[in-house]
Amino acid sequence: MKIHEYQAKAIFAQFGIPVPKGRVAATPAEARAIAQELGGKAVVKAQVYAGGRGKAGGVKVVASPQEAEQVAERLLGKPLVTHQTGPQGVVVRRVLVEEATAIQKELYLSVVIDRARQCPVMMASEAGGVDIEEVAAKTPEKILRQPIDPIAGFQLYMGRRLAAGMNIPANLARPAGALMESLYKVFSARDCSLAEINPLVITADGRVLALDAKLNFDDNALFRQAEVKGLQDYSEDDPLEVEASKAGITYIKLDGTVGCMVNGAGLAMATMDAVLLMGARPANFLDVGGGASHQQVQEAFKIIMKDPSVDRVLINVFGGILRCDIVATGVIEAARELGGVRVPMVVRMQGTNRDEGKRMLAASGLKVALADDLKEAARAVVAAKK
Repeated sequence: MKIHEYQAKAIFAQFGIPVPKGRVAATPAEARAIAQELGGKAVVKAQVYAGGRGKAGGVKVVASPQEAEQVAERLLGKPLVTHQTGPQGVVVRRVLVEEATAIQKELYLSVVIDRARQCPVMMASEAGGVDIEEVAAKTPEKILRQPIDPIAGFQLYMGRRLAAGMNIPANLARPAGALMESLYKVFSARDCSLAEINPLVITADGRVLALDAKLNFDDNALFRQAEVKGLQDYSEDDPLEVEASKAGITYIKLDGTVGCMVNGAGLAMATMDAVLLMGARPANFLDVGGGASHQQVQEAFKIIMKDPSVDRVLINVFGGILRCDIVATGVIEAARELGGVRVPMVVRMQGTNRDEGKRMLAASGLKVALADDLKEAARAVVAAKK
């Protein structure tokens, strides 16, 4: 789960991380009023779930409240296209208006999970303000990595080491280390998968300041993060992904044309691999789960059918707790509710009540091709378009 920059900065402030003064605005008039409060000169920043906003014109320094209003007018209600949004862009519904900062130096700081080491790692670089991938590709020696024992937590020596490696002046090493410790506390306490400041800046008046803020959260831990869960902006997410989430279905929209419905994440990955190997591209990752009800299967099938890019469907089920006849019931009821299925459909079933599930589909009147193994099913769904 993601949140907006202004929300991440509010969490930072709760943990003592210094951030610029500012507030969020939903109208040009609000942007003007906030800039007036800040003394006239300010920065107006589009609030969307995407990086690269500055290069796309989503971050502007303004010299007056009037200019802040004009910039907000140009941004609000319009799509912002960055390298992370795709050509369709994302509609800007809010802007963050905050004080302009005289920057002396830009740095990079983040905490992520290092799966090889099986622990959090703090990444730091004196090359801030640009994509960390670009730094890694061109100047990998400028990226510092500090593993953190989750039991011992962040230690003072780690802050001193990273501050020295980032060439932070000695008089600012202590506040920089305190900020690093606070960032790790945010990461740990809020169950983050990413906590990033880019850029972390040293200001002309000698402060260490989080000029930007990005927090991503582990979806599997949201049950104990009610405050964080309440920050989610569903307007930023794919509507089908939101609908699936509310139904308890794991669904991720992809760029292909083969709609896939599978029970189990591993089987779903194998199914998508098989589709790719046969020469097509999956339109989605969809895992109804090992214990889904026929209502969830019904909702899952309807979600696939709502995707206009889907031109054929592959259902791959290994019956266990989720029996094959339950899957067949859900698919048949969904097709009845939709008034039929507009695309070719291939079903591969194995496991509990396989024969009953196949019999139900064959007697349903739906145009379904039944397959016995995954390779056969993937080949059949690719050939169905031809």
